[in-house]
Amino acid sequence: MVQKKKTIYKISVAVIVAIFVWGIWFFSSISDLQKSSENTFRVVASFYPYAYFAQQVGGDYVKVTNITPVGSEPHDYELTPKDIIEMENSNLLILNGSLEAWGKNMKQNLSSKNTEVLEVGENIIDHYIVEDGKNVLDPHIWLSPQYAKKIVDKIFNAYIEIDPLHKGYYQENRDLLQQKLNNLDQNYIQSLANCRQKDIITSHAAFGYMVGTYGLTQVSIAGLSPEIEPSAQELSSIVEFAKRNKIEYIFFESLASNKLSNTLAQEVGAQTLVLNPLEGLTKDEINSGEDYFTIMKKNLDQLKIALQCQ
Repeated sequence: MVQKKKTIYKISVAVIVAIFVWGIWFFSSISDLQKSSENTFRVVASFYPYAYFAQQVGGDYVKVTNITPVGSEPHDYELTPKDIIEMENSNLLILNGSLEAWGKNMKQNLSSKNTEVLEVGENIIDHYIVEDGKNVLDPHIWLSPQYAKKIVDKIFNAYIEIDPLHKGYYQENRDLLQQKLNNLDQNYIQSLANCRQKDIITSHAAFGYMVGTYGLTQVSIAGLSPEIEPSAQELSSIVEFAKRNKIEYIFFESLASNKLSNTLAQEVGAQTLVLNPLEGLTKDEINSGEDYFTIMKKNLDQLKIALQCQ
């Protein structure tokens, strides 16, 4: 009988110890996951639209840094040592993949680190333009709401790999963002359905996905980067196109020089309007509370004027 009591006592102690140890492990694991989400889930985006989408999906559980400074555009941005450290200390780097001059090298450098790299353009980018007689991939996918939805899905999938504990939270945020993109897309479809004009002239070739989605045609003054200026022959062809098609408005951008747009407008007797490629925001736009959706709405308003939509 005594031996039986001792055996029961030993089993009871073992069970209590096991429960105690399991409890420590369980709450420690939760604490570690919460720490990961609240303190160390750091996301670096290569430029504004991806930083915006990343923050909208991640909400309270991510700290998002936009590498491209305010008032700058990402095509030719050169990384600083601080930028590189920021990427190396992040959990996730979000790249376009066909736009950043530094993207390929940085991806290779991070392959031995603990930073995941997401190229959102992979298997999404599918438009080309001709530059110097060569077909070149057009990276400006975020300017079509239909393509932007694919970007948001990729960001969501990356998040739940890193932080599965908050999958439901990220999914709810993603769904809300997708609905806003659906509404924006429908607004563009309806607003651009009945327009007298279908051709636009832009300062650089940023709007291929947008015009492709909504049945328009883009002629650009510069190439895929606003720094790539046209030759005299190319500029002459654009002038001829504008006159032949009775183009009344020439678009320019807030983050790039409007010199060529103004020159062309004067040559053909046209006016100028801003069409924002959303590669970054100015300080004034940030101070005014502008974001991806407000700028895209303004772009639509400008298109409706230039295309004489009813």
